[in-house]
Amino acid sequence: MSNRTKAIACILASAFCFALMNSFVRLSGPLPSFQKSFFRNLVAFFVALTILLREDKGFRLKKGCLPFHLLRSGFGTVGILCNFYAIDHLALSNASMLNKMSPFFVLIFSYFILKEKLTAAQGAIVVAAFAGALLIIKPTPANLELIPSLVGLLGGACAGFAYTMVRAMGLRGERGSLIVFFFSGFSCLSVLPMLLAGYEPMTFRQLLMLLGAGLSAAGGQFGITKAYTYAPAREVSVYDYSQIIFSALLGYFLFGQLPDLWSFVGYLLIIGAAFLMFLYNIRHHQSQSA
Repeated sequence: MSNRTKAIACILASAFCFALMNSFVRLSGPLPSFQKSFFRNLVAFFVALTILLREDKGFRLKKGCLPFHLLRSGFGTVGILCNFYAIDHLALSNASMLNKMSPFFVLIFSYFILKEKLTAAQGAIVVAAFAGALLIIKPTPANLELIPSLVGLLGGACAGFAYTMVRAMGLRGERGSLIVFFFSGFSCLSVLPMLLAGYEPMTFRQLLMLLGAGLSAAGGQFGITKAYTYAPAREVSVYDYSQIIFSALLGYFLFGQLPDLWSFVGYLLIIGAAFLMFLYNIRHHQSQSA
C-alpha cells in the first residue's frame, strides 16, 4: 500500500476508536473531567511503554522535537479536558462533532505553521465537509447550550494544533510510540494535582468503563499518530470526520439516540466530501507520477 492509503486506513481506525472512547466516557457517569482524563491516559501510557520496550530503541527523542512534544502534549491535554466536559453536557453526537472540528483546524495550522499547500479544490471539499458538520451540530441557541458548545469547539481547536505538532514530528522521523508515550505521561502528570484534590470514589463498573476508554484512546492515538506521519494533513484529515458516522451508530445502539433528517443530510455531505477528496488525491498523484 502507498503511504497515503496507509494514512487513510489509520485515520479511519482512529476515528472508530475515538468514537468508542467517547461512548465509554459517557457510560462512566458523572465523574470530574480530569479524573476521566487521568485514567484514559494512564492506560495509553502503559500501552505505549510496552510497545517502546518491545521496540528496544530507547526513549531518546529526535533532535529538535522536544518543543513539539511539549506543545502537542499541552494542547492535547486541554483538548481532552474540553472534550470530556462537552461529552458530559451535550448529546454524544454533538460533542463528538465539535471535537471533530479538529481536522479543519489541522488544515489551517498546517498551512501557516508547516507551510503545506492547500489547493482550491481541496479547500472546497473541506468546506463541503464543514457544511455537513454544521447541519449535524445545528449551532443555534435552541439546540446547543452556549458554554459547553464553546468549550467543545475549543477542544477541537486544541486537538487540531496538537495533531499539527504530530505531523511536524513525523516529518522529523519521530517514532509514533514515543509521541504517544510522552503525551500520555505528560497528561497524567498535569492533571494529577487536580485528581488528588478532587478525587471521587468510583464503582467497579465506572472503573471498567474508564479502562475501556483508555484502551480505545490508545488505539485512537496510535492511529492518528501513524496517519499524520504517513501523509500530509491536507490529504487525510477529512477522513477523520468518519467519527461522526461511528458516533451516530454507537449513540443509537447504546443510548437510543436517533439523528434527525438534517443530521443525515450532514452525514451524506461528509461522506461525499471524503469520497471526492479520495478521488482528487488519486488523480493528483497520478498526474504527478506521469
